[in-house]
Amino acid sequence: MQIDEQEWKEMLKNRYQGYIGFGISMKEHTSLGIGGRTDVFITPEDPLSVRNVLSLLQKKNIPFMALGRGSNILVRDNGIDGVVISLSTFNRIEVLKEGNSAVELFVEAGVPLQKLVNFCKEQGYSGIEGLTGIPGSVGGAICGNAGSFGCEMKDVIVSVAIMDRDGRLDRYKGEGLGFSYRYSDILKTDIVLSANLKLKRDEKEQVTGRTDQFFIEKKMTQPISNRSAGCVFKNPDGNSAGRLIEEAGCKGMRMGDIEVSTVHANYFVNKGEGTATDYRALMEQVASAVQTRFNVMLEPEIQLVGRS
Repeated sequence: MQIDEQEWKEMLKNRYQGYIGFGISMKEHTSLGIGGRTDVFITPEDPLSVRNVLSLLQKKNIPFMALGRGSNILVRDNGIDGVVISLSTFNRIEVLKEGNSAVELFVEAGVPLQKLVNFCKEQGYSGIEGLTGIPGSVGGAICGNAGSFGCEMKDVIVSVAIMDRDGRLDRYKGEGLGFSYRYSDILKTDIVLSANLKLKRDEKEQVTGRTDQFFIEKKMTQPISNRSAGCVFKNPDGNSAGRLIEEAGCKGMRMGDIEVSTVHANYFVNKGEGTATDYRALMEQVASAVQTRFNVMLEPEIQLVGRS
C-alpha cells in the first residue's frame, strides 16, 4: 500500500499528538525479533489522537492493527499492510479505591504486564501473582485472557474501556466480554485503552513470596530469558501441548534459527536471525508430529499477522 508521508502529516496536523513513523521494521517491536516492515507505525499519546487516527483510516479505507508490547504475535516477513497503532505510551497505573480487604486499580493498556505484577507485589495487592514472567502489555493480556498458575486476567477485571473502529468509546463489564481459556470476545478491530481491576489486600511479604516462588518455577521450566512470543499452541482439553510436543520427539527441533525450546517444548525461540517463514514451517512440522503420534490437532495460541 502506498501511503504519502507528507499527506499523512498534513491530514493529522493539529489533530494528533504522538510519534509517526513510516516503513518501520516490526523486528524492533516484537518479543520474537521477527517481522517485516509496516507502512505506518504510530504511538498516539491520548484517546482523542486514537479517535482522530481511526476516523482518517475509515475515510481512506486503510487497515490497521493495535499493538501492545509485541508478544504472542508472529509478524510475517512481508510486513504489515496499513497502520500499526502502538499503545506503549498508555502507561499509567492509578489506585481508584482502597479498602481494608480490596483495592480497585485503573490500568492503561500499554502498561507492561510485569510492571503491573511488580506494582501489586510492592503494594501487597493479591490476585495476579501467577502472571509473573509473562511478557506483553496489560491490553494484550486482557484480549487473550492471559493466565498461569491458576491466575487469569478475567478473574480481576471489573471493566474494560474499548474504542471500536469507528471511534466509539464504551466501557464493558468483565463478565460481558466472553472470557474463556486464552480468549475474549474483544474484536481485532477494537482497541483496549484501559481497564479497572479489583485485587485483594494482603500482607506484602505474602504477595512477594508467592510472586517470587512462581517466578523461580517459571525460570526453571520456561525459556523466559530467550526471544520468544510465549506459548505457541493452546493446551488441548485435559492435556499439555508442551508434553505432547516433547513426547512426539520435537524438543530441540530446529528450522533455520527457530528452535523448539529445550526447556519447554511449547515455546519456539529465535536463536539468531529467525524468520516468520521458518517459524511457520516449524509449527507445521511440530503439529504434524503430534497429530501422527497422538491424533491430536494442536490449535495455535500465537497470532499470525501481516501480508501473506
